[in-house]
Amino acid sequence: MNELGIREVTSVEEYVAELSELLIAVVEDGASIGFLPPLSREDAEAYWAGVPDPNVRLFIAVIDNRIVGTVQLQLCGKANGRHRAEIAKLMAHPDYRRRGIGRALMQEAEKSAKQSGITTLVLDTRDGDPSNLLYASLGFVLAGSIPQYARSADGELHATNLYYKL
Repeated sequence: MNELGIREVTSVEEYVAELSELLIAVVEDGASIGFLPPLSREDAEAYWAGVPDPNVRLFIAVIDNRIVGTVQLQLCGKANGRHRAEIAKLMAHPDYRRRGIGRALMQEAEKSAKQSGITTLVLDTRDGDPSNLLYASLGFVLAGSIPQYARSADGELHATNLYYKL
């Protein structure tokens, strides 16, 4: 594998096309990240255009100048929640999975959170997905599960697991 680079992106404009391709690929592969296939390019681009926000930190994973993964650290803007953030939209391109991309992205997001004084991280993921193993291996604790939370492409409803890390 060529060298993996992780970096924070403060403006998505120059990356919208690549990020949209990534989003479409992971949705087509069955990822439970809020979208159902088929995801149009227009919808993917509209999603990424809406991501820039002062409370959202976007990290990308790059191999050979290609974006192969991403994750968001969504800081809580509420006065009583400025110590917490949510990990969201962790993605690794299907052609690049099992290469440590998700782990590297999570570690970078967590490092950024710590540097900002964030003491509580939360996330959710579909029950049964491989991401559950990743989150547990990174020290996230399963807080509980909500049944029938997310619909998949075949119409089936799946539970989601809620995790936290202090």
